[in-house]
Amino acid sequence: MKPFRVLGLAAAVVALGALPASAVDRLEIDPAHTNIAFMIDHLGYSMTLGRFAAFDIALAFDQNQVANSSLNVTVKTDSLSTFHAKRDEHLRSPDFFNTAEFPEMTFVSTAIEQTGEKTGRVTGDLTLLGVTRPVTLDVTFNKAAPHPFNKKMTVGFSARGMLKRSDFGMAYGLPAVGDEVQLIIEAEAVKPE
Repeated sequence: MKPFRVLGLAAAVVALGALPASAVDRLEIDPAHTNIAFMIDHLGYSMTLGRFAAFDIALAFDQNQVANSSLNVTVKTDSLSTFHAKRDEHLRSPDFFNTAEFPEMTFVSTAIEQTGEKTGRVTGDLTLLGVTRPVTLDVTFNKAAPHPFNKKMTVGFSARGMLKRSDFGMAYGLPAVGDEVQLIIEAEAVKPE
């Protein structure tokens, strides 16, 4: 699979529930129109934004029973970027992501539910720094329609989630640097030909 697959592909599972009956059981993320970001408080002055650029996913989708779908995601932790080289180097160090010892973090879905006509919830086990904790993503389905340029069926969705980094043993800088991390996913996926 290509890099930059999604934690937010979890959202595709719910989004697919809104596709017509002919929907496929697998979607491919469009990396040019997908962003996986995180936001964390910096000393109370501002929120620092960052993103990961490399992901691999495996998604099984049951169109008739969304709850039977599953999602496995692997994120390459050294692909993080906060658009500041010195800070990124520090974030890769043992103080934060310790990418030399833990080059990957994973998300494995444990429950997927549709909560409304265009909303859903994906819960899964996130493993980071060798620690596994549950994380829930609230998903909004934006649109499913043939793309106006390439005519491929395209799905768009947004997902948000929160986690405490200290739950995973990432305690450097607490409490000055925030403990709560907001996950922000904006994604488009296409039906493979």
